Parts: sequence; C-alpha cells; structure tokens
Amino acid sequence: MTGAIQVVDHDPEWAKRFEAIRAVLADALSGVNTRTIEHVGSTSVAGLAAKPIIDIDVVVAERDAQAAIDALEAPGYECVGTMGIPGRFAMVAPPGTVRQNTYVMVDGCLALRNHLGVREVLRREEGLRDRYAAVKRELAARTDDIDVYVEGKSAILREVLAAAGLGDEQQREIEDLNRPTAPR
Repeated sequence: MTGAIQVVDHDPEWAKRFEAIRAVLADALSGVNTRTIEHVGSTSVAGLAAKPIIDIDVVVAERDAQAAIDALEAPGYECVGTMGIPGRFAMVAPPGTVRQNTYVMVDGCLALRNHLGVREVLRREEGLRDRYAAVKRELAARTDDIDVYVEGKSAILREVLAAAGLGDEQQREIEDLNRPTAPR
C-alpha cells in the first residue's frame, strides 16, 4: 500500500525554500516583537528523509501571540487555532505557496521544546537520525493513514525526546497530543 504519505530523500533546496518563506513571514511580522523564526521538522535536518513540507515556528512571547497571528493574516495566512496543542497556533498558508506547516509558538511551550529538541538531536546524532528515517520510510511504504504514521513513530521519537532532555512526563504529554484521539 502506498499513497498519501510521501517520504523522500533530503533535498538541499528545502533550506532555500525555508529562507524564502522566512522572508515573507519576517516582512509581515515587521511590527511585531518576534523572538525568532525557526526551520523545524525533518526538512530542517540535513541528510534526513522527510515529507516534503517545510515546518516553521514563529516564536513570540505569549503577550505577542495575537499580534503575530493578526500580522500573518495580512498576507493571507489563516489561523485555525491550537488544534489541541497548548501554546501553538496553526496557520494555514495562502493558496499557491510552498507546502508548509507554519505555527505561531509561545516561547517556552512544550510544543516548541519538542520541535527544537528533535531538530537539534537529529542534527547531531547521525545514527539516531538514520534509524528515524528508516522508521519513517517503512511506515510511509505500508500506510496512507497519517494517524498510523504518526503513532508508528512514537517509540523512536521517545528516544529522540529523551536525548533532547525531555523527561518521561513531557514525552508522554507530547505522545498523547499526537494521538489521533487528541483534539485537533
């Protein structure tokens, strides 16, 4: 069974795509106190196979989250709320843009620590990165159900999160939020 979930070899163009998106976001956010705009997810890790979707975290203080959301709506992004993830506001990109998952993230929230921790561990630990890629490829080859795909990555992601310094309770919380029964 193959289908909707496509995992491909790392593409160096992903970094360039992120930079192009980042420039648009930075321009839209010019009047907002933004801490950083981060390229996260598998496309941010050189050598890691990934779904070809650029993941981006716009990091702001909690008090600036609504201003950031409002600023990103001006060039056509649409806020669809937290989708059950505290401190993370999902933004749907305008039609015709590069495939992306863009989030306004409250600085210090667990979702941000998850994204940054996974990225940093996979950038520095080649063996774990390669094992993670193998799991993703195997899952993509056998299912087109995104919930099965996400659930299937849980065990290896717990290893990555542990290496990132997240404790058992934080790992369980992240895993629970990623389950298909979690509110989205």
